[in-house]
Amino acid sequence: MNGMNGLDRFSTLVVHDGLFPADSCFSQFFQGTYAGKSLYLPSTDCALLNLAALEVDQDSFIDIPSGTSELVWVGEVALEDSLLDELRPTDPWGYMDQELQTVQADQQRVFVDEQHVLHDSRHRAGVVSLYRTPTVSLLALRGFTSTSFALDAVLAPIHKATVISYPPAHFVPVPSDDVTRVRTLLSGLKYDDTVAGLVNGISVAQMHKDITWLTGEAKESLIESRHSFHPDTLKAAQWLHDAVESTGASCNLRPFLPGFAPNVVCRYNATEETSALVLLSAHYDSRGSFGSTRAPGGDDDGSGTTSILSIARAIGRTGTTFKSNVELCLFAGEEQGLLGSKAYARELRAADANITLMIQADMLAYRKPGEPPQLGLPDLIGTPEVAQLVANISALYSPELEIGITPACCSDHQSFHEQGFASTQVFERAGPIADPMYHNSGDLSNRTGYDFAQLKSIAKVQFATLLHAAGFELPV
Repeated sequence: MNGMNGLDRFSTLVVHDGLFPADSCFSQFFQGTYAGKSLYLPSTDCALLNLAALEVDQDSFIDIPSGTSELVWVGEVALEDSLLDELRPTDPWGYMDQELQTVQADQQRVFVDEQHVLHDSRHRAGVVSLYRTPTVSLLALRGFTSTSFALDAVLAPIHKATVISYPPAHFVPVPSDDVTRVRTLLSGLKYDDTVAGLVNGISVAQMHKDITWLTGEAKESLIESRHSFHPDTLKAAQWLHDAVESTGASCNLRPFLPGFAPNVVCRYNATEETSALVLLSAHYDSRGSFGSTRAPGGDDDGSGTTSILSIARAIGRTGTTFKSNVELCLFAGEEQGLLGSKAYARELRAADANITLMIQADMLAYRKPGEPPQLGLPDLIGTPEVAQLVANISALYSPELEIGITPACCSDHQSFHEQGFASTQVFERAGPIADPMYHNSGDLSNRTGYDFAQLKSIAKVQFATLLHAAGFELPV
């Protein structure tokens, strides 16, 4: 944020169904797509010149109050109807308005371990609702930003916040050459016995050890919470760093915002001279029940984090090396609006990174009783060719998974998609979220529906996609 009045030069937000043409000046100010709405923060000149030409309804233009320091989009997540009925507040936004009215710019987050309650120093603050439907709410924060308090801690489980980027991001479509590269992988894809052997070697027993350490279920674990602001999350970050680095990667803890736990970025350098990069990721931060500091995140997203760990351990155990550069990334700040991945995706775009494909793993382990094991791919956000590659690889190496589309949105792949990188997400279900412990302090691995077999099946797909996309060699 470039000063508390940084948004003043861009005084109008545009909420639009679909995308404006890439050659329109609006494309320079694209902020993302949320709940089917594309958001733009155009300059005044762009807004005035293109209002008539693009046939944009005047109601789509929302004035931003003077002195606004940040815009936040809060939306209802894609949950099963039965869960929505159970979790939706009687007044969809009244509870949030009441909480936010008391947030002050200099509040300090104090965790009271004995009571497991998050306390904030509060007074009435400047929060303005700019746009609202029963399922989405756009907020302008004045005098403070969402990084100064735990925004997710004042939201009901069914609501998730995304900070709208500033300065305005330039919309970057995935280059046609990058799409062609993925299509080439698709056309040449065939079953490989060596790949099958490598992915089948993923250990469920080790997965169990890893997830119970991350959730605090294991007796030897020191973790109460992996909330981005909780001190235990720093312990988790270092543990993840050390675990992946022990497999032969070079790992770094990369801070992105004050007060947040860092991103964990681990790299296996290519054995050939190339700038190409294949990136697999998950988010290791988590969110618990309203008002509680206990945030074990067994499924969201300890399961995705465990899948990345299982791939790293398989790489180390087998001595696998890659012809392309490979990064395994574990992001923080996802629950506060994809903040860690946004920072890293922008960094890679600024460096003109040559990413072959990126796959985010978020929520892989819950299987609703009575349903078959599944793999969900995003219905809107991402590169269709990457999703198709993942689906085809699943059919080859994890045929037990039923493949389908999910409206569950949006995880860290969106940060890369918005920067023009070919990307997709893997999810536990072909349909909306069904996990009753979603955003709940009861999100543990030792419970009905937590399925390590499904978790391994999806991890196999991630690993196989990495092996096919990056190229690999084994020790002689």
